Amino acid sequence: MPKQVTPPADYPRAVLQQIELLGQHIAIARKRRGETQAEWARRLGVSQPTMARIERGDPSVAMASYVMCMWLVNPAVAVADLVAPQHDSAALEREVSRVRKPRSRAAGVSLLAAPAAAPQGAAAGLAALLNPGASKAAR
Repeated sequence: MPKQVTPPADYPRAVLQQIELLGQHIAIARKRRGETQAEWARRLGVSQPTMARIERGDPSVAMASYVMCMWLVNPAVAVADLVAPQHDSAALEREVSRVRKPRSRAAGVSLLAAPAAAPQGAAAGLAALLNPGASKAAR
């Protein structure tokens, strides 16, 4: 296994707290189902001590083990949706502001000649790129 570049002790406190909270929620879910750590460990393909580390929120446990636990709790929720492009509001705001940025005269474009609907059209184009199914439905 390759050496970690950033040791878990150097992670931001907020990240460590979220991992710890995730572990607590996993433990609660397991206990509410009346199952043992050993049973979950078998289902995950990990050892019982690793299952205990997950429930403690150990940041050095493989991400796949945490994702498997989340899947066992709720297979209908896709973990990747948490960071899906359409939910990345900071990136979307940056892209929209870039589209709305006025063009300079140095580029040979007159600000007076730019149509008023251009920013909306560009934003609609961005929305279509991020959600291609919606543009087909709108036609």
